Amino acid sequence: MRVGTFVLAAQFPGQGQGEALHRAVRSAEVAEESGLDSVWLAEHHFVSYGVCPSAVTLAALLLGRTRRIRVGTAVSVLPSAHPVALGEQAALLHLTTGGRFSLGVGRGGPWVDLEVFGSGLDAYEKGFPESLDLLLRWLREPRVATNGERFTFREVPVVPRPDELIGGPPEGPEVIVACTSPKSVQLAAERGLPMLLGMHCDDEEKAQMVALWRTHALAAGRSPEEVEDAGHVSAGVAQIADRRAEATETLVKAMPGWLKQGLDAHVTVDGRRRAMRDPVGYTELLCGLHPVGPPRLAADRIAATAERTGITRFALLAEGSGDLAATEENVRRLGTEVLSLLV
Repeated sequence: MRVGTFVLAAQFPGQGQGEALHRAVRSAEVAEESGLDSVWLAEHHFVSYGVCPSAVTLAALLLGRTRRIRVGTAVSVLPSAHPVALGEQAALLHLTTGGRFSLGVGRGGPWVDLEVFGSGLDAYEKGFPESLDLLLRWLREPRVATNGERFTFREVPVVPRPDELIGGPPEGPEVIVACTSPKSVQLAAERGLPMLLGMHCDDEEKAQMVALWRTHALAAGRSPEEVEDAGHVSAGVAQIADRRAEATETLVKAMPGWLKQGLDAHVTVDGRRRAMRDPVGYTELLCGLHPVGPPRLAADRIAATAERTGITRFALLAEGSGDLAATEENVRRLGTEVLSLLV
């Protein structure tokens, strides 16, 4: 079982952006100290839901401050980035950290980001497969040229080449795809890429997506061994306390204010209406789905999800209290008390 933290750099009401980022950095440092497997970093633009606009930049900082733990993006928003630029950054982190970097990518949403960065709505609605394939080629081939709908350029050498990791495997950095629909599941499966599955999904939904991924991967010619070893990641929430009611109360008091403030700030690029979740109801849903409560309950929840879905990698949001000291304690208890029950 590989348990890590999911870091949003969430700005709670009344907090500054620097405070949110400091808590994000400390979460990662404490995660390594406490024996957790990984840190997964979210990326958002122009909203307090998460004040990290570049997950790969924050990953570079954290990789420099740690020595053992894996650091991944969850996710870098591909429609807002050039796949070659992102591929160069991923290769650089892969080579300079001994292979401790994972690149998670996703479509993001139809947000004003597309206007600000000049990529346009088509990059979100139609361009993700082309961007993903170009990114994968950059991470796997020595020279790349392309003539697509979004990207066209002459052949250029890949520098640095991610397959030149000294003393490490030649395949380059791990690439993971955030999947929220059957279409994105098929996209990832056909390319043999593991999925990142969201914290709003229950075990049954995640099990169905894993089964669909297996079907598409095998149909695309992926070997049974590759399919069996796919390292899918399940996102969730973790809040450890001596009593379940105490853990739930902590999240129900803090998270709805952050969710409402952060999610209400999202602006669509084309003015389309958005259906927003009720913040209190969503918090209560997350408390019911994920390891929220005493260490034994938390360990049992994680083990149950693994048994039902086949997923053994977890990215758990531990900053739901919004408080620095409480977040550090939560991460420590996750690593020292819950993890020992899963071995």
